[in-house]
Amino acid sequence: MKNIDCPLANEIVIFGALGDLSRRKLLPSLYQLELAGLLSDDTRIIAVARDDLTLAQFSQQIDQSLNEFITEALDSNTVTKFLAKLVYQQLDFKETKSYSKLAKTLVSANAARVYYFSTPPAIYGDISEGLKSAKLINDVDRVVMEKPIGHCLESSKVINDQVSRYFNENQIYRIDHYLGKETVLNLLVLRFANTLFTNNWDRNCIDHVQITVAESVGIEGRWGFYDEAGQMRDMVQNHLLQVLSLLAMEPPADLSADSIRDEKLKVIKALKPITRQNVKEKTVRGQYADGYLNGVAVPGYLNEEGAKANSATETFVAIKAEIDNWRWAGVPFYLRTGKRMPQKHSEIVVHFKQQAHNIFSESYTDLPSNKLTIRLQPDEGVELEMMNKIPGISSQMQIHENKLDLSFSQAYDNQRVVDAYERLILEVINGNQSLFVRRDEVEAAWQWADSIIAAWKATHDAPKPYAAGSWGPVSSISLIARDDRQWVE
Repeated sequence: MKNIDCPLANEIVIFGALGDLSRRKLLPSLYQLELAGLLSDDTRIIAVARDDLTLAQFSQQIDQSLNEFITEALDSNTVTKFLAKLVYQQLDFKETKSYSKLAKTLVSANAARVYYFSTPPAIYGDISEGLKSAKLINDVDRVVMEKPIGHCLESSKVINDQVSRYFNENQIYRIDHYLGKETVLNLLVLRFANTLFTNNWDRNCIDHVQITVAESVGIEGRWGFYDEAGQMRDMVQNHLLQVLSLLAMEPPADLSADSIRDEKLKVIKALKPITRQNVKEKTVRGQYADGYLNGVAVPGYLNEEGAKANSATETFVAIKAEIDNWRWAGVPFYLRTGKRMPQKHSEIVVHFKQQAHNIFSESYTDLPSNKLTIRLQPDEGVELEMMNKIPGISSQMQIHENKLDLSFSQAYDNQRVVDAYERLILEVINGNQSLFVRRDEVEAAWQWADSIIAAWKATHDAPKPYAAGSWGPVSSISLIARDDRQWVE
């Protein structure tokens, strides 16, 4: 969607262009936009990194990355056109004076640009200062900030303050790639374009909601980074809370950025605090031990390369979250995320309330509740479980549970499922902030998450061990079982 108040950006400057994110996601996504004809002919992609490379050497690396990370066959003509848009600039990010070199590389001081910070957040301020010193910031430029934006509320404020000295809030795009997923975007359509759900999306009709983001991988050689973050900071504070806010928000006035983000913020602010007094009742944290995944032995977290033997960092979190407002009073939202789980599996399951009276008791003693499942990955789609009659002529009516399955791959078999980064980069180019996180959202999420982290520290309890390849600690089952419910697996 194009923001008519913003010109299209025709220069995309990627800081940290040789990093893993750039090679795996950013540059392959830009290739896909080129393939779809969504990049203008005069678009330039300026790759900025510390390494001293020629353009030919850099282009060769990117050609290899496209072949490695794009699953479908590459279009040779598109690859040629895409590589022709690349420019390479060696730069010391912390050396302010060196940004004059970048100024000579960029075409016009008046053009709208995207500055993509694919670097550690600690140097976001240095890059912003360098751009300002070289007079490379104007009112139509945009800056994309990758997470994590800090490791707590205070550090988040520091990073945001550093960038906000040079960019206005309407120029800052805080990225959470979950907001670019097809099924996450589809939440808005499901909720607000279908009377069936719009009129039944509250405490009167919904019993509870489960949100699961399971990862089969471990820490993938990132032990140092991950041990400082943990699953709470890495997944819950951003991804899961963003999904939760879209699920629970009130209808926005329209699809404008501020209308959507205003309603999301209200949800996060309405979350009941979890403190030392109730943290053991409302949360479970775990850490994976040695185990087996798909029949292959895998090491526990403390046995990973570079691990500290006494680390108390959580790799699994389960939370019973409650929203203190009129719509959701009494409806728990169960959040669960962890590493080294049996499969990569992300989904939302909305459990509707059971029928108040069962007239089919002769064939089905306890009518199961209807369930709406929104699959985020790997097989994106929507599924509704409901009761149906079994065909037949028997005197007793036989009924059973059926699924209405709207798998994206089946329903739209001629449509490629767009990667989240493709959509998000295009939105930045178009100047639309709807799918990005506003500063007050980030800070409200940190405030809620910080309270939980502080409560964990105060209790001095170690994370519960769970075998790699399992669905987490036994106590996570107890968390939901106390309410006479169970996890969907």
